[in-house]
Amino acid sequence: MKRAEDWIKQSERDLEEAKYAESGGYYELACFLSQQCAEKAVKGLLQFRGVEKRGHSISHLLENPPEDVLQCAIFLDKQYTPSRYPDVYDEGSPYEYYTQKDAEECINCAIKILNWVKGETSK
Repeated sequence: MKRAEDWIKQSERDLEEAKYAESGGYYELACFLSQQCAEKAVKGLLQFRGVEKRGHSISHLLENPPEDVLQCAIFLDKQYTPSRYPDVYDEGSPYEYYTQKDAEECINCAIKILNWVKGETSK
């Protein structure tokens, strides 16, 4: 149980950092940190359940989530690489492709997943 709490606490910190990045105009970073928040929350849930899984795809780590949580996981999975690496794009850096709306959507999905995980771990 202790490790599950550690994962979830770090997830919460990543969410706060995502909000801070968004407020500063670092929209690509806000999206990456939102993905990290959700990934770590789900890994905390897996620890809580005693399930051993590895990887960074939130949608593949999840086990029978509600549809809205799954859709957010799929959306955040798409942020993992493009938010960080210029070679994903034909030209330009990732920050040139991300908007405040993108950051807000990512943060909202991270919140949805984190809240769902907290609900699952309080049962």
